[in-house]
Amino acid sequence: MIASEPDLSTTIIIVMVFLTMIYIAGLSYKIILPVIAVTIPTAVVLLVLMVRGQLPILQQYQSTRILSWLDPEAYPDSSRQQQNSIIAIGSGQLWGKGLNNSSITSLKNNNYLSEPQTDFIFTIIGEELGFVGCVIVVILIMLIVFECIMIARKAKDMGGRLLCCGMAALIGFQSFVNIGVTTGLLPNTGIPLPFVSYGLTSLVSMFIGIGMVLNVGLQPRRYGSVEDL
Repeated sequence: MIASEPDLSTTIIIVMVFLTMIYIAGLSYKIILPVIAVTIPTAVVLLVLMVRGQLPILQQYQSTRILSWLDPEAYPDSSRQQQNSIIAIGSGQLWGKGLNNSSITSLKNNNYLSEPQTDFIFTIIGEELGFVGCVIVVILIMLIVFECIMIARKAKDMGGRLLCCGMAALIGFQSFVNIGVTTGLLPNTGIPLPFVSYGLTSLVSMFIGIGMVLNVGLQPRRYGSVEDL
C-alpha cells in the first residue's frame, strides 16, 4: 500500500526495519551473508536499468531525482533544493549564524529552501547552529537508538525485544536517510527527521513507539525461581 502511493523512501525504510527484526529474531549468518552477496549486485544492476528507463518500475520524477543527484549540473531544476541545502549547511560553519537570525546571507531567510521546517529541518540546524548543532542533534538521536537497544537487551521475551529493536531501526534508518538527503549523500526524497521535523503525524507516531519501548522496559523480568528474586 505504501509503495503504491508511491512512497519509495518509506517503503525502503520499512524493508530495512523488517530485515533488522528478522536478524534479531535469530536468522543465521549462513543465510544472511549469501542473501547480501546476491542482493547488493542485483540492486545496483536494477537501479542502473531503472534510471535508464529500461525497467519501468520507478516513476518519472523518481528517476529524475536519482539522475539529478548523480549529475546536479545536468538537472538544475530538480537538484536546486538539495544543492541549496548543502550550501546552507556549509555556510553555518562551526557555530552557525544564530537561531532565528535575520541575516541577509541566510538561504532560509531569502526563501531558497522550500518548506524547511519539514524534510529539510536539518539544513536549518546546520545553517543556524553550525557544525556543533548538527553534531548535538546526531548524538541525541544516537542516544535514543542506543537506549532502545539497551531496553531490548533487558526485555523479558522475544516480543519486547523485537519491538524495541524495530523502533531503534526505524529511528536510526529514518534519521540516516533524512540527514543523507540534506547533505547530498542520498538522492532527494521526502522523509521527516524523527522528533525534529514539523508534522503532527510523524511526531505522534514516534511518541507512541517510544511509549511502547518504555513500557517494555518497565515490565518485570521472568525469573527461574523464587530465590532469584
